[in-house]
Amino acid sequence: MRDIRREIEINAPPKTVWHVLNDFGAYGEWNPFMRSIKGEAQKGGRLSVRIEPPGGKGMTFKPRVLAAEPDQELRWIGRLLLPGLFDGEHTLRIEPIEGQRSRFIQQERFTGILVGLFKSTLDKTEIGFEQMNAALKKRAETAA
Repeated sequence: MRDIRREIEINAPPKTVWHVLNDFGAYGEWNPFMRSIKGEAQKGGRLSVRIEPPGGKGMTFKPRVLAAEPDQELRWIGRLLLPGLFDGEHTLRIEPIEGQRSRFIQQERFTGILVGLFKSTLDKTEIGFEQMNAALKKRAETAA
């Protein structure tokens, strides 16, 4: 198992941050890590997510949405082939902070028997989280 977690404070209210996160069509304009998402943020639905970790090989996967709470959380689980080989539960969470500000938390828990084989890829993914969080901050603060 491996957990990756990065957070950032954003000078914009949760509603604005959620709007930026939920505008999947604009990801290519601002998001250096998740280059595109297709589908709807609805519990039980499927998304098509394209990630491009810095210095790593891009990939597209089709996770199932576990939670989609407006202004709060989008969470999904993606799997490599079969459950238990390499699973990733990804969470994008927004918490309100005093003064119309937000804390954005991006987290993923990787489990399965193949996790140890992907150390280099997961290290690059961690850098991708940092880059995406910084880009989200800039985009949401500009929109606010």
